[in-house]
Amino acid sequence: MAKLTLIIVSQILLLAAVVSAGTGVDFAKTIDKKLLGLRKEKLTHFRVYWHDILSGSNPSSVVIRPPVSNSSFFGSVTAIDNRLTTEVSVNSTLVGQAQGVYTGAGQRDASALMVMNFAFKTGKYNGSTISILGRNAILTKVREMPVIGGSGLFRFARGYVEARTMWFDQKSGDATVEYNCYVLHY
Repeated sequence: MAKLTLIIVSQILLLAAVVSAGTGVDFAKTIDKKLLGLRKEKLTHFRVYWHDILSGSNPSSVVIRPPVSNSSFFGSVTAIDNRLTTEVSVNSTLVGQAQGVYTGAGQRDASALMVMNFAFKTGKYNGSTISILGRNAILTKVREMPVIGGSGLFRFARGYVEARTMWFDQKSGDATVEYNCYVLHY
């Protein structure tokens, strides 16, 4: 009798498994964050200088689509591979690249949508990135944009950056911007 009960229970479990298969109920599961090496969260602050060079024979920013009018920045799309350095001088120590795009997003104000990764190339952060996505009101003294993720040592990152223009050449469009980055990560 116990053997028959075991067979019936086994059959019921098998039938339940077959019936629930393919329902999509088990597509996600909770896992222990320690299995991914995630321990205590840290807050890291770093300051870099972002060099947006549109002029010269080897620009780091290239206009993919010009603005819709000469009096506005609106509608322009610019691809970037800008140097990130430790000091205001473009020739100071290189720590990484800001790679991505920015687009003129404001019809009535000078604002841009920034979509970029800070890809670090030196020290313990070599190979790590942070991802920044947000509105940059260019003429405002201090602009804040969110850090929405990262990779490497910045895996699961979140935080924000503060941007301050250090200098801007109206004729060429070249600029140096200080970025203070506040990043929570594991």
